[in-house]
Amino acid sequence: MNLLAKKIFGCEKKLVKTMPDYQWFDINDFACKETGENEISEEFVACLDALRTVCGFPFIITSGYRSPEHSAERDKPSGGGTHTQGIAADIKVSGGAQRYLIQKHAYKMGFTGIGVAKTFIHLDMRETEAMSWSY
Repeated sequence: MNLLAKKIFGCEKKLVKTMPDYQWFDINDFACKETGENEISEEFVACLDALRTVCGFPFIITSGYRSPEHSAERDKPSGGGTHTQGIAADIKVSGGAQRYLIQKHAYKMGFTGIGVAKTFIHLDMRETEAMSWSY
């Protein structure tokens, strides 16, 4: 994540032993829908929490962490995608205005993977080259 996003939005990794409190999310919102496992990155959730504040409307997480055994991941090469790394989430959207605001602010805040569909936005913090795509 870029340094500016860390400074402005407080998206830096916190060195704490207990689960942090988020303003808008419960860590269980990100558990794998098929296995119940949850290895979501605390830093990633903190950044989503900051993004939710900036956007000003509720985020419904439709997919967060996915186990490598999740049906959408198990056949992917190299063991799965960013969801299996705990650095991705899909957010339900209900129209173009929400899609636009999430994308606009996510770019500014250092999210590096942004996928746009009619009913959701995929966000991640991949360490490789930043990219966006549509479904």
